[in-house]
Amino acid sequence: MKKKKSLRTGFTTGTAAAAAAKGALQYLLSQKISDIIRIPFLSTGSVDISIHSCTLENADTAVCTVIKDAGDDPDITHKAEIGARVSLLSKQNSQEIKITGGEGVGIVTRPGLEILPGEPAINTGPKKMICQAIKDCFDDYNQTGSVQVEIFIPKGKTLALKTMNARLGILGGLSVLGTTGIVRPLSHDAYVATIDASLSVAKASGFKHIYLTTGRRSERFVQQYWKQDNLKSMTDEMIIQIGDYFADSIKLAKTKEINRITFAVFFGKAIKMAMGVACTHAAKISLSISMLSQWTESISNDSEFSKKIQQSNTARQAFYSIREQYPKVIDFVGQKVIEAAHTFAGPSLKIGCIIFDYEGSIVFQKV
Repeated sequence: MKKKKSLRTGFTTGTAAAAAAKGALQYLLSQKISDIIRIPFLSTGSVDISIHSCTLENADTAVCTVIKDAGDDPDITHKAEIGARVSLLSKQNSQEIKITGGEGVGIVTRPGLEILPGEPAINTGPKKMICQAIKDCFDDYNQTGSVQVEIFIPKGKTLALKTMNARLGILGGLSVLGTTGIVRPLSHDAYVATIDASLSVAKASGFKHIYLTTGRRSERFVQQYWKQDNLKSMTDEMIIQIGDYFADSIKLAKTKEINRITFAVFFGKAIKMAMGVACTHAAKISLSISMLSQWTESISNDSEFSKKIQQSNTARQAFYSIREQYPKVIDFVGQKVIEAAHTFAGPSLKIGCIIFDYEGSIVFQKV
């Protein structure tokens, strides 16, 4: 048997920004360009980051860039150029560090995020790392001073179009993120953080009823559902994509004091949710089909039909058979989704469920 290859970790946009800032200041203080910049993580350990470019704009301003390495994580900013323009404001004993956003860094336009509207989307973690990198650099050269650090991402505006930033009200570029400085491959941290931010924006906008979808297609069907029912008061901020994070999304909604959530999903995801699976990506299709077969036999008392369901290759194949002969099974699954959600939420949060067929029609609805 081949040994399973371990996935490679990387570093966040915030870590990259800190490295670029330190590289630029180091150039100003030493008049030398370093090949490698070491940045400590906010948790434990550190990382050595290669300098991509470093130039002197004038006697008091240097510009440095690095290339972000997200490891084996499918991060949209992997291999993106992250830069810092550092200007020495004074060489007095005070150490004031002003951090601003430049080209490709988004601006927050809505309340609810940890950054106030009108400010560049550079979160607290990255700011701490940038400040620490600047202080460490001054200490290395036994100097003091005040600086302005402008973080920029040359292709940030284009890359942001592939993210959820616009939905969160972050316009014109990317967010500079990171809570530890490390990117762990395929970890759920980044996605859950996006869900958390989306719920915060929804709450700050005054919405108490949120629709949770597992992807873009189910989101599109929810939007169509709204239009058909002429629910013009509803806006896109009320729809949040949760991916596979069933339990996490419920727990986060509860912390935001959201009154009601409605899951809008396809049948395959609904089965896994009905089983009480916290992360629906983790549930094997064979286990889902097996449970569906058991439910079908219990409801239909038709052992031959339940065997047919057991032999289905996909949830979609099983769905078409069930809808034709025993549609009450779909109702049962929808109700089980609600019951399973309450095990994570408790009784205070109102929970509903919509199940779509694969063409976008609603086959179960309890909102």
